[in-house]
Amino acid sequence: MPLQRLSYIIGLLCIACLRCQSVSADDWPQWLGPDRDGVWRESGILREFPAEGPPVLWRTPIGSGYSGPAVVGDRVYITDRQLNAGQQNSDNAFDRSPTAGSERVLCLDATDGSINWNHEYPCEYSISYAAGPRTSPLVAEGKVYTLGAEGNLLCLDADTGKPIWSRDLKQDYDMPAPVWGFAGHPLLDGDRLICLVGGKGSVAVAFNKDTGEEIWRSLSAAEPGYCPPMIYKLGGRRQLVIWHPQAVNGLDPVSGEVLWSIPFDVKAGMTIATPRKAGERLFVSAFYDGPMLLGFENSESVPELLWRGDSHSERNTDKLHTVMSTPFIEDGHIYGVDSYGQLRCLELETGKRKWEDLRATGSTGDLHSRTDRWANAFLIKHEDRFFLANEKGDLIIAQLTPAGYEETSRAHLIEPDNMMAGRPVVWSHPAFANRCVYLRNDQEIICVDLAQ
Repeated sequence: MPLQRLSYIIGLLCIACLRCQSVSADDWPQWLGPDRDGVWRESGILREFPAEGPPVLWRTPIGSGYSGPAVVGDRVYITDRQLNAGQQNSDNAFDRSPTAGSERVLCLDATDGSINWNHEYPCEYSISYAAGPRTSPLVAEGKVYTLGAEGNLLCLDADTGKPIWSRDLKQDYDMPAPVWGFAGHPLLDGDRLICLVGGKGSVAVAFNKDTGEEIWRSLSAAEPGYCPPMIYKLGGRRQLVIWHPQAVNGLDPVSGEVLWSIPFDVKAGMTIATPRKAGERLFVSAFYDGPMLLGFENSESVPELLWRGDSHSERNTDKLHTVMSTPFIEDGHIYGVDSYGQLRCLELETGKRKWEDLRATGSTGDLHSRTDRWANAFLIKHEDRFFLANEKGDLIIAQLTPAGYEETSRAHLIEPDNMMAGRPVVWSHPAFANRCVYLRNDQEIICVDLAQ
């Protein structure tokens, strides 16, 4: 082989290897990213959007759903809902009349959006807000795990889509679906796939990740809620945090043993936002009943209640009443979106409000307006700034500091098309990987280039 051609081939292989290393380091394989913390660690990302907006690299038609994408290597995984012929969702989001259809797990090529495989299964819905699945796929060790809105827990081969195992949580645990469907994003810990389930003694269940067999079950509550399970090191030990509508709980993730439980009654079962850790602090926040901060200085005892909000109202909120958006804690301050779209900053140790701003969500601040209720933006930290994806389909670059909200750049990327409370919304968390953002609505998933 001529030396020149050999050098050329070696050069291509080196580039390919570097690209593979970069992609591998920049996966978004589950809810809130690689470390489940809402931080995007990839470098080489633009500081401002071009005047014409960042380029859309591809668009792929899909069905409806609230689930966000997962990205691993050159694959994008997403779930959606397909209605049977002649079926349609009610205009009343609280109507639980059965609708026939199916759920799908799709695997797309990250470079062009083409569909590599599609796994579809029948799934009748009888839940409120029936657009589609809620939870993001979880991808690990050649498998993709998905949890559908009606409790279909699947493990598929990530390369082929071939089923490995499945569970029907409603049938296996003799319980109905929660009002708003199964929404707690599964968590992988060692050989355990930990899920929010429900039923007597089985609010949290750990399954063998390879076989689907139950390893342990734990906790009882009137309803499971919608909050993702999280594992944090608190009080000197790894703890599985399960927040259901009656209490915040700490469990041993290996055995399911309950280590502690702090009562916290939450109206309408709305434990939704992911609990956040800062040092030896654990912060939770609910739509009606507000926030609570726990301290874990003493590893031998139940955590101490440091403070709670004083309001049990969705309107007269004193601190932070979150719905879907996961708060972010940094340098002793909490940033999050309140019940009517107010982006707020609180002091972590006191709960005192530092500021409030409406620009990120586009809310008018009218606390009696249906079209501002649950106004939302998702917060993702990147280097010294934040990306905020709001329900209007905008992506915003901004500084969030104790001094205030400073917007750097904004681009409209995707059309909101899910009608809620008289307004179109996008309520699906984006994925950030490969120097791109992947967003979906009820008609398509898109890939937008954010490279510098």
